[in-house]
Amino acid sequence: MTLETQFALKNNPYFSRYIRENSNWYKILNREPNMIKTFEEEVKTNYKLRPSDKINKALETLEMIESIMGTLK
Repeated sequence: MTLETQFALKNNPYFSRYIRENSNWYKILNREPNMIKTFEEEVKTNYKLRPSDKINKALETLEMIESIMGTLK
């Protein structure tokens, strides 16, 4: 595994957590260091870190607040 890949895994807590949960990525990244982008996308998808996921979460929160306000009236 290249030093850049190791630093990327070490510096990002989501990457560290995900690679511990899915240890097959150790072998993949060790053999193919250029797969870091695929790994990053999988982490973002799994932990819902994409911008569209964040927007959906914000909309769900607003809907919940609206329903609470509606029941209080």
